[in-house]
Amino acid sequence: MASTFEVLAEPRRRQILDLLRGGEQPVGELVERLALSQPTVSKHLKVLRGAGLVEVRRDAQRRLYRLRLEPLAEIDAWLAPYRALWSASLDALERHLDAMPDDAELDDDIEDS
Repeated sequence: MASTFEVLAEPRRRQILDLLRGGEQPVGELVERLALSQPTVSKHLKVLRGAGLVEVRRDAQRRLYRLRLEPLAEIDAWLAPYRALWSASLDALERHLDAMPDDAELDDDIEDS
């Protein structure tokens, strides 16, 4: 069984998840919106289902897919410390930029010379 990260490494699978953020979708709608063949979309959905990222329910002849948020919450929790590092780096950059003279001050200095 592939890890969640391996499953999410495939761009088309991420596109499917993006489409499912808007709510439950039948396979046919996903096929149309992705401009892929039905077997290709079904293959990706099977992998996503195996990873627990989507679930399916039957509605007469149609299969409707929707996101499962629990695995995504686990990924979000794992990313939290990295997000904090990124935020600290951005804060340091902001402080550095704030300490730099702005263009208007530089223009004034040039004109005064």
